[in-house]
Amino acid sequence: MTTALSEQPTRKLRLPSFGIQVLIGLVLGVVLGLVARSIGPDAVDDPNWLTETLSTVGGVFVTLLRTIVPPLVFLAIVASIANLRDVTGAARLAWKTLTWFAITALIAVSIGIVLGLVLQPGDHASVSADVAAAPSSTGSWLDFLTGIVPANVLGLEGSAGDDGSVGLSFNVLQILVVAIAVGIATLKVGEAADPFLAVVRSALAVVQKVLWWIILLAPIATVGLLGNAVATYGWDALGSLGTFTVAIYLGLALVMFGVYPILLRLNGLSVRQFFSGAWPALSLAFVSRSSIGTMPVTESVTERNLGVPRAYASFAVPLGATTKMDGCASIYPAISAIFVAQFFGLDLSITDYVLIVFVSVIGSAATAGVTGATVMLTLTLSTLGLPLEGVGLLLAIDPILDMGRTATNVAGQALVPTLVAKREGILDLDAYNARRTGTAWREDAPSEALATAS
Repeated sequence: MTTALSEQPTRKLRLPSFGIQVLIGLVLGVVLGLVARSIGPDAVDDPNWLTETLSTVGGVFVTLLRTIVPPLVFLAIVASIANLRDVTGAARLAWKTLTWFAITALIAVSIGIVLGLVLQPGDHASVSADVAAAPSSTGSWLDFLTGIVPANVLGLEGSAGDDGSVGLSFNVLQILVVAIAVGIATLKVGEAADPFLAVVRSALAVVQKVLWWIILLAPIATVGLLGNAVATYGWDALGSLGTFTVAIYLGLALVMFGVYPILLRLNGLSVRQFFSGAWPALSLAFVSRSSIGTMPVTESVTERNLGVPRAYASFAVPLGATTKMDGCASIYPAISAIFVAQFFGLDLSITDYVLIVFVSVIGSAATAGVTGATVMLTLTLSTLGLPLEGVGLLLAIDPILDMGRTATNVAGQALVPTLVAKREGILDLDAYNARRTGTAWREDAPSEALATAS
């Protein structure tokens, strides 16, 4: 005999949406970070157990993202370039994409310069000059130009440790160059390259599946990354660089919530629909601090939520993830360069400000979508002849700034393909304007417009 209880349908446990999980992680990260800071270190320069735990949790997530970057960049770029043969007017789309990258970068760096001159963060900093120190690695135009020449097909670089060990790291720019060359070659070869492309696309699907497993850890990683930042730096570092921090985040806010909405409205697109559609990528970017790590999510929401054709999105988003950096390559180096000049009492000429604009618009590929913007900052400082020791003044709060910078980068990487697709008449307006319901993003999501967590 069947009981009434057994006849009732089984209800699955419904977890909060991905975006809500990240927001919960942000709150928990701040709380645990404050608790860890209140406990204090176990000894001099010895973090307590909670700080160490938070650091380990966040560090593992960042390490996993860095591990997946080399195959992801190579496979995504090769596949995206090959997809251009399915796009009508591919060359025109490519040039318009690059043009809009430059236009938005020019606007962003101009905002950064104005804020630096108005707020004068270098004159209002209470940070001690004793912490000024040149970074271990710097960027210069010669290094940038020679660095893009691949030393090997894998883009690997070796470095010797003090104990005689040899460490390997990858150069994203070299991987990018190799991938572009291979991608163009597949276009030139034609049908003979179809078996190779099939392998590339299959491998890309596998890599993206692995990346999806990593992304699932983002809410937990949020607790570790933000908690460690709060526990390690607290509010003291922010206080000593308060005006600089305000200037950076004000600049990021003006670009993301001022410039981008204006461009959307000028092109007849809803601002609310854009941000609701792009939210999954923006939230992940804020946590991971990696444009490349966020790239599959950015591409997914750009295609499914914002209505950009897949063939075009699969080209524009990977390209943007390695070269489109309004936060790291425009706002941040502009304000930082002015900060360093003011802090050391150096005057900048009109030519110097023009150079800041030039470096931001042309040299943004130097950041290569990897966590952090130190290379871009040192490239700017070395171009202007400013003391590289100024970098050491800003390193203490870099993780906190990098969250906002990366979110702004990713917003621009989703915006430009949307604008170009709209202007070219290939944007799916039904998908763009669709009601956001359901799951924000998942690797097996259907092709129709999906929801955001709000």
